[in-house]
Amino acid sequence: MNSISEITKRDIFDLFKYGMDIPDLWEMQKVQYNYFGRLEEFEFCKRLYDLKEMPSLDKRYCNAEEDIWQHTVNNDDYPFCWVFEDERFQLKNGSDEIYLKFICEIFHPTVRNENGYWEKFLDEVNKFLKNDGYEVFPAGKISNRDVYSWRIYNLAENKLFIPFSQRNQKAIKEKRMPISIKKNARNQIYQLFEKNNDVYRKTDKTTGWDYDVTTNEEVIADIRQFYIPKCFNEQGQYEETNNLKDFVFSSSPNCVLDAIEFFENYNKNTDFEAEVNAIFKLNEVPFKLSNGKVASTFNIQIKDSALIPIQEAGLKELLQEAANYYDKGNLNIAVEKLWDAFERLKTYYSPTLDKKKSVSKIIGDMSGQKAHYMDLFEKEFIELTQIGNSFRIRHHETTKINIEDDRHYDYFYKRCLSLISVSVQYLA
Repeated sequence: MNSISEITKRDIFDLFKYGMDIPDLWEMQKVQYNYFGRLEEFEFCKRLYDLKEMPSLDKRYCNAEEDIWQHTVNNDDYPFCWVFEDERFQLKNGSDEIYLKFICEIFHPTVRNENGYWEKFLDEVNKFLKNDGYEVFPAGKISNRDVYSWRIYNLAENKLFIPFSQRNQKAIKEKRMPISIKKNARNQIYQLFEKNNDVYRKTDKTTGWDYDVTTNEEVIADIRQFYIPKCFNEQGQYEETNNLKDFVFSSSPNCVLDAIEFFENYNKNTDFEAEVNAIFKLNEVPFKLSNGKVASTFNIQIKDSALIPIQEAGLKELLQEAANYYDKGNLNIAVEKLWDAFERLKTYYSPTLDKKKSVSKIIGDMSGQKAHYMDLFEKEFIELTQIGNSFRIRHHETTKINIEDDRHYDYFYKRCLSLISVSVQYLA
């Protein structure tokens, strides 16, 4: 895909070449951050490109590796940020996938300078990318440090954060998502809240006066954007509350998960997520907090970390759409999108390979060329293809078999996703 505009690429180029202004007490300070982080430029490029197989622009050298070493290490006479305009690297006129992979590598834990302004530059890069429908996000961890990948960014969906109970309203109402959080777990959750209950200084927009507010108070205020926070009192009556402790101990489990998500918004740079998940695991609560959202571990979805190997924007977009529709309870559309993703997966290595050879390569990589696994995965690819052709999933001719039970949609979704979620981990 080629959705990233020339303007966005120019803005990101200017950001790394000229730096950015950040507030420093009473004035602005210009700060720089090298895209190659703590590495040499040619070392950074080698992480993404086979420089020995790329041509040299200097006739004295056999390949790009020798060329780049000479002009960035030995002589250091290439202009700063030259790589963004060097046609060999396809950053200026290549696909979105190539460009986004390069950007993500800038913020890889092995590359980035932890003492530099990488987080501010990441935020600025994301501001530019979101205009063209992408964002860089933490998809996994190495040594407890975020590893970044890219995904499709939907402005309408990301404009307002929707808490757990509101996102899953339909599933909760239909009792497809039973939730129980016992007293011990609630106590541990609240103690974690207290541990991270910081004080903030805010300014009243009407009076201009400054005042202090705690994280607990902010969370209750955030919840009020969606519903009135209530809890059971000693008489068993469900009444309004402004007390987060009462809310955590004596409200519905769905509301507790809302509070966790809102609290995480104020603790993105702490171990809050890991500690919440440790509490869930200790108390056998079948949920997990990831990237600010709580999700049931019973629901099969592709993990963010599994999206990292996918370098084809169309496939990644379809998988994200399928997951979003599934989470909203729109199972028929979710299944349709997932089968679209399945068909697109088959052509992942096109046009280098035709569809049949592309599937064969995927199966070969998944199976490690072991006969039993090759037979297993090949059979599953064939059967899922037959399901897609026989049932009214992607095609709607009168000869197709109707799907009238949501539980059947759920089966089709989970079966197809099982194969896809394994397949994408082997993509090159």
